[in-house]
Amino acid sequence: MDEAISRQINEIIKRMTCRKGFKCTASGFENLCSAKDIGLKRHLQCLELMPSLCEYSLELDKKSFCACPLRVYLTKKLHIQSPEKKASAR
Repeated sequence: MDEAISRQINEIIKRMTCRKGFKCTASGFENLCSAKDIGLKRHLQCLELMPSLCEYSLELDKKSFCACPLRVYLTKKLHIQSPEKKASAR
């Protein structure tokens, strides 16, 4: 990862808290919450099954949005999308 990008990520992390313990960064951004860019400047659409477990989840009109500064940066600036979720076998 580019040094300037690493510095920016570290600056974002310093300014925030995370109840999930920054598991996304610990996994090298392999373990990301499921979210989608829908064109909003500072929010993503949250696609998690239980968004209320995240301190950065906002609900509006029965839709959930992600306001996590790090997740938004990863998607908007670095174009890191959510990994494809595989359907579980029934």
